[in-house]
Amino acid sequence: MKEWIVVLVPLVSIAIGAVLTYVFTSRTRREESIVRFKEEKYAKLLVKLQGFVGNTTSGQLKREFFEEQYQSWLYASDEVIEALNLMVRLVIDARGSTPDRDAGRRAVGEIVLAMRRDLLHSTNLSYTAFQYTDVGPDSHKRQ
Repeated sequence: MKEWIVVLVPLVSIAIGAVLTYVFTSRTRREESIVRFKEEKYAKLLVKLQGFVGNTTSGQLKREFFEEQYQSWLYASDEVIEALNLMVRLVIDARGSTPDRDAGRRAVGEIVLAMRRDLLHSTNLSYTAFQYTDVGPDSHKRQ
């Protein structure tokens, strides 16, 4: 009996170790894959936000933004969804007129911060840290 225990304990230990390694590796790979997916989707949303800002304001970019925003319900954190909804509410309330510049800047900044928190889990920045710079004839102006 003693010989069986001497042989069995290491084999069971190896099997348990292999299973735990597989489980943790699979979980880590899945989490990394999710983060990469979110990074790509958030990057698209961020680019589409240019449709609402400065010289890059564009109806086409706005439509594309709303398509991305609808899709974000499948992957974005609650905080990102709430920040996006706040900006959408600002656009709806403006009804074709130009929304308040400071409110718009804050809304866009809050979206970016929510994305950072979702991906990095914390940040010391505030919405004012996000600066959009127009690229065009008046490219020296910051939004």
